[in-house]
Amino acid sequence: MIRARIGKKIPPGFSLDVEFETGGGVTALYGPRGAGKTLILEILAGFVRPDSGRILCENVLLFDADAGVHVRTRRRGCTYLPRRDSLFPHLTLRQNLAFAARGARLERHRQIAEMLDRFALSADAPRRPADLDPALRLRAALARALLAAPKLLLVDHPDFSEPLCRQLRREFTGPVLVATRDLDLCAAVASQMLVLEAGRVLRQGTPAEVLDQPESAAVARLLGIPNLFDCTIAGLDPGRNSSRLRIEIASESFELVGPYVPGHFRGDRVLVAIRPERVRVHSADSAEVANACPRQLSRASERVHGVRLEFSGGIVADLSREEYDRQKDNRGWQVELPPEALRIL
Repeated sequence: MIRARIGKKIPPGFSLDVEFETGGGVTALYGPRGAGKTLILEILAGFVRPDSGRILCENVLLFDADAGVHVRTRRRGCTYLPRRDSLFPHLTLRQNLAFAARGARLERHRQIAEMLDRFALSADAPRRPADLDPALRLRAALARALLAAPKLLLVDHPDFSEPLCRQLRREFTGPVLVATRDLDLCAAVASQMLVLEAGRVLRQGTPAEVLDQPESAAVARLLGIPNLFDCTIAGLDPGRNSSRLRIEIASESFELVGPYVPGHFRGDRVLVAIRPERVRVHSADSAEVANACPRQLSRASERVHGVRLEFSGGIVADLSREEYDRQKDNRGWQVELPPEALRIL
């Protein structure tokens, strides 16, 4: 459990002002370059002293500006994995692990042999880091970090594969904070996610909660949601938990059914967001579809997991390759914005 309230100013103009609490598992610090992710890790590790605030790890006070408490790095029980290669280049892989091992001589040998085996590094133990490929060096760095038996693991922009992330969770049950700009990594391994921008926490929750309910246009943009539209509330029906929304796309207006919007009145202006994978597309020749409007296809581009379609008015849809192959010869298009997929910001 980490509880932190941190204030830090860095000339010429950056100011970090965050407050958060994490449980066990992996917490992802997600945001653009310069958001303050690495600085938070460095502060938790004790490399940087904040100007104000308080930090507790497993109910142990690490920092308190008012009380003048600042526990030194070596006494915090934290292990920090920087984004650059952290292995000692002049030592073999086995010697690198020996640096972190603790206990009597035989116990250290047992720990090292066990960790080499767990991370499939035994065959490479006599080699130096420069002779290993990046994936092996990364596994070795993680193995060495875990050999130190940390209370808290801090990882700065890792290039972890999903299998290595799953192994990390099997081998280490304590809290892990990961600074990353990789949304897929957040969704795959994190139990909690903090969205940061310019030294502030804009959103906190599980990755599923954050991705499904960004709650603000700023968070939606950081999450890469391209579909953000101005709307006017045309009607509210709390009995049916729905609303009517007049959406404006490229100077054209369409009325859609959306979720109920508590705390608002008819005529209020709101923003509507919808993830591109939730947008549905149909042929213009299809039967009339609710919550759909005719659009011109501007561009189709390949993506890792499918095809992205960009329509007039700025509507973006992500389709599987199978679905795109089925519809790519459409003579015209209807774009559907399903009510259950609309998010009011």
